[in-house]
Parts: sequence; C-alpha cells; structure tokens
Amino acid sequence: MRIVRLADGFELHVGETVVIRHLPNNPAFFVGAGRPLIDMYRGNFAIEDRIDERVALRDAVVAGDHIALAAAAGQPPLLFLEVVDGAVEVRPAGEGFNRFWMRLVAETGERLWGGGEQMSYFDMAGRRFPLWTSEPGVGRDKSTQLTWQADVTGKSGGDYWNTNYPQPTFVSSRRYALHVETNAFAAFDFRDAAFHEIEAWEMPARIEAWAAPTFVDLVSQLSTRFGRQPRLPDWAIGGAIVGLKDGERSFERLESFIAAGAEVSALWCEDWVGLRVTSFGKRLFWDWKANATRYPDLAGRIAALAERGIRFMGYVNPYLAADGTQYGEAAERGYLALRQDSDDIYLVDFGEFDCGVVDFTNPDAAAWFAERIIGQEMLDFGLSGWMADFGEYLPVDVRLSNGVDGMLMHNPWPTIWAKVNADAVESRGKTGEAVFFMRAGWTGVQAYCPLLWAGDQSVDFTRHDGIGTVIRAALSSGMLGNAYHHSDIGGYTSLFGNVRTAELIMRWSEMAAFTPVMRSHEGNRPDENLQIDGDPQVLAHFARMTRIHVALAPYVAGLCDEAAATGAPLQRPLFLHFEEDADCYGVETAYLYGPDLLVAPVIEAGAERWPVYLPAGAEWVHVWSGERHTGGQTVEVAAPIGSPPLFWRAGSAHEALFAGLASV
Repeated sequence: MRIVRLADGFELHVGETVVIRHLPNNPAFFVGAGRPLIDMYRGNFAIEDRIDERVALRDAVVAGDHIALAAAAGQPPLLFLEVVDGAVEVRPAGEGFNRFWMRLVAETGERLWGGGEQMSYFDMAGRRFPLWTSEPGVGRDKSTQLTWQADVTGKSGGDYWNTNYPQPTFVSSRRYALHVETNAFAAFDFRDAAFHEIEAWEMPARIEAWAAPTFVDLVSQLSTRFGRQPRLPDWAIGGAIVGLKDGERSFERLESFIAAGAEVSALWCEDWVGLRVTSFGKRLFWDWKANATRYPDLAGRIAALAERGIRFMGYVNPYLAADGTQYGEAAERGYLALRQDSDDIYLVDFGEFDCGVVDFTNPDAAAWFAERIIGQEMLDFGLSGWMADFGEYLPVDVRLSNGVDGMLMHNPWPTIWAKVNADAVESRGKTGEAVFFMRAGWTGVQAYCPLLWAGDQSVDFTRHDGIGTVIRAALSSGMLGNAYHHSDIGGYTSLFGNVRTAELIMRWSEMAAFTPVMRSHEGNRPDENLQIDGDPQVLAHFARMTRIHVALAPYVAGLCDEAAATGAPLQRPLFLHFEEDADCYGVETAYLYGPDLLVAPVIEAGAERWPVYLPAGAEWVHVWSGERHTGGQTVEVAAPIGSPPLFWRAGSAHEALFAGLASV
C-alpha cells in the first residue's frame, strides 16, 4: 500500500487500485468507545455493543509515509497511520478508544469474497458479516420452524453470518485483497453502495492489502501470507474414510462396505474414547485415550487394518471432561483456565456435562497436551489422523495464563488449537502423513490445519444449513488460501424430527466424490437416521462413488502438488479460471475441481434434471453422455441419482481419465 496525497486529503492505493479515499467531508477513519454485551450458551453467542462515542477523524496531516488523524484541524491527533513494508500500521494517540471503523472505496457491481468460511453467501456484497468464531447454529434461517425451535430450546438457531471459521480478510472483484490484523470482534459491512465499512473492537495492528493481475495470483499471495498446508498424503485422497461410532461393531460393519465394493482408505471411529449419551444425542466421553470397554484390543485392531492398507482415525478436542482422568492430571499441574473472580477452574457447560479449558497460552500446558495427549495417546497408539473438533467455545470471561482479555483471545483460539495439533504431528515426524481436520478457524489457521471440514450441517437440503452450504464454505475459505475442504456425507445435525433420507445421502456422496477427502458420518442421532450401510441401494451407490473418487486420484494428486506449490484450492469458483466471463461471477453452487473438471452437485430434493452454466472460452464434455457443449451458456442435463452433473474441459491432458469415469 502507498499514500497518494490529495489537495485536502489522501488516498491509499494498492498497486493502481484506490482502496481508501479520505476527505474532510467524507472521512475514512473513525474511533470510538463501546461496551460489549456478550452472552454465551454452549458455543452460541448473543453479541451486542453499547457505543458511548464515535468520532469522525476529518483532519489529516500527511508527512511522507506518516498520517496523523484528528477530529478537526488544530485539534490533537487521535490516530496515527504509517506505511511500513507495504502495510498500514495503526497506532492510537492515547487511551480511551476501543472501537475502530474504516471506510473503503466501493464500486457499483463489485463482488466480495472470503470472510473466512461463509456458508450462506459466497458473494458477501450487500450484507453485513460479524466476524466471531462460534457454533454456526441449527437451521441458520430465522424464517424457518427448525431455526425457531433451536432458538427457543437452546439459543442455537443461528443466522446467515454465523460460522465456525471467520477471518477479517476479503477479496474484491477489483482484483485486490484486504486483511485487518486484529483478534477482536470485527465486522464487514457491505450494505452501503457508497462505501464498505470495517469495524473492530480494538485498534487493529495493521491493515494489509495485495493486488494482482489475476485471481489465481491473488489467492497465491494470500496463501503465502497466512500459511500453506502440507500436501495431502496419497492415502487420504485414495479412498473413502468411513465414519462409524458403533464400538466393536464398527469393524464388522466396515467389512460390509468393503464387500459392497467400496474403496476404503481409513476407518474413523470418533467414539474410540467412549460414548456419553445426552439429550442432543450420542456424544463422546472427553477423556482422550482409547476406551478398552468400547473397543477391546484396539491397538491390535489398528495393526490388523494397517496390514490391509487401511488407516484408523479418532477424535479429540481442546477440553477435558470434569469426570475424566486427564482433567485431574491437568488440574494438578495448573494447566486449566481459571475464573476471573477466583482461583477456581473455569467449567464450561457443553450440554449436560462440564469441562475444563486447557490453557494453551501457558506454553507448558500446550506442550503437555501436544505430547501427553496427542503424541502418546493418539499418534503413538497408532492413529493416522483425527477430527480436531471445537475451538470456538472459549468464554470471554475466562482468566488465562498470558493475562490477555478473553474478548481478544476468543477469535484466535482455533488457530492456537490448530498449532497444538500441528506441533504434535511434527514432533513425531508425521507432517504431511498424519491428517487432522478442523471446523474452527481464524487468521493463520492455514499455517497449521491441513484440512478443513464444513462443520455440522443439518441433515437436509435447506438453503442455509443443508448440503449446498458445503459448496459455499469450500469456495469462500479457498479464496483465503485453504486448499483442502470436505464435509460430513449426509450431514450431522438431526433435531426436532429432521432426519436423513436416502436421496440426501446419495446426493451428498456424489458431491463428496469430487472433494479432496471423502468421509462419511453417522450424525448426532445415528439410531434415528438412515446410515449408508442400512440400505443396500445407498451402500451400492456410495461404493460406486468411492470408486470414482479413487479413479480421480491421479488428477487430484496433481492438484495437491499445485496446492503445495502455489496455495491454489482444489475446489475453485468458476471465475478463477474464466475471469473474462461475467456470468461466472454469480455462480455459487458449482465449482471447478482443478482447472479441467466442472462439478455442479444436485442440492435440491426431487431434482431429475439440473441447469449448469458452462464458462465461455472452452468446450465442455458431459461425462455421462459424452455430449459436447460450447461454453458461455446454461445447459440443462439429466441428473438422475448416480449421474451428478459433471463436465470436463475439452483439450485437457486428463481427457482419457475423465472419459473413463462413465464406466466406473
């Protein structure tokens, strides 16, 4: 970024793009004071702000790379800006202000992407997006009965902006990206046609921006800035990860998948630590070690699977159940976060059981968890990966070892949690071999988390919480340098009589076949919901989709190489490779899988035909029929179950592989 002086103000440019324009009658910067009102209930947050003061900084004095901002000429400065190494460093002139607003230049028709992992809207233009890591909510649409029921019974209904993984970074269709370096509550407000407004509940450390001639280059710059994931191992992309939580029976059931012809790379048993049944459903016992009652001779079972080339995966999160053995061990060492008003351990209600928060701001506690829990109990035991769950629940009124206010530690907690996992994997020399996956995130999670998953979708086709949200989640997070994304096949959350259908599982399996990792999940109420192996037709369909997934492995391996080198996501918005085609910019529920394969999953119940927009500038071949179509038009194709809308780009070096998918 650089400063361009005006007669009565200044502009901030990145490359040749004007990002900020400040004039006395149209100021770009504001400071203020506010008091947060935060209510947390089981990871769901009600957030309000009481604004006591908001001051427009109308007067600007520019001296070289320095800017002093005051409320009016002749008054003392309230904020200093300085361009250092291409970024704008922000420094308040004194105490008393804890709110910051900044207005950016907006253009008619501008599109905006990113914001972390957004599930309801890929293009954020026209809406406000608070940035606070939390449970995304059930239903996520205040007009639906499901969301209302979740709200009145557990304050858990959610809204379009709720997400496990927010990040104060966006990419503009004007071919620049902007990041606000802050850990505080923040918000992107894109509702005003005249400007974009960014809000933070502290003075941010820096404002960073990048410009590039192409979106591919821009995404690569963001990946370089925030961190690049290691290449996914071949085993993770070379078969399905079958998720079963049925104790010893899980191994028997796995054989039925294999007998049906499924290509299996791993068995994932999140209940390897034991079960805890609550009103929400079947949950886990949060004491992170193998449960010999539920899984007798698990070490032997893992070894037997390994001889067949099948990995075993588990589950962990950053909390310890108060009725577990490891809680006592951590408490005795002083590794658990405390209450603000006493030296008592802070207990968090996770829904009918309480847990302690491992205080990762204490380096000894972080090292203990990485070595004692993940290293010894998991990696040394034989696990090849796990779900690293949660990270969003840090209470704002907790007392931590580093003395930082919980309001400023809440958002970065998922990134800290990701680092604990990454450190454990690195300590065993298994970076790029062991794979853990996370739903929670914040700035910098890219440097530690090798694989995102989309969280806990409802088991349905609904607009804001169903199967389609997974596509938007992959596209938005991918724009910020998260190369690998996947989801729970069939969804997870089943409440208030909302249960899976065979059609949903099969459509989800079709979509998952064209993501880097294909993994099933039994959901929170497995006994009430159809499972893949509970219906022969569903199982046969799933098995075929795993074979298609494996057939694509040579192509996907090349995409993984590209991701490791450049940060390019495997699932890409159409405009990433077709920037000159304006019609590509509005497509949110189809994607390019690499540069040469176009995937348009069926995300509505009962659909037998499906419209697909084909980008201009290429000829596209329908995988199942072989029919060729000129790009730049929407075609409607037959899309029966088993034949999801899928096209390859004519002239691709992988033509033979793609053409062979029809016979798998």
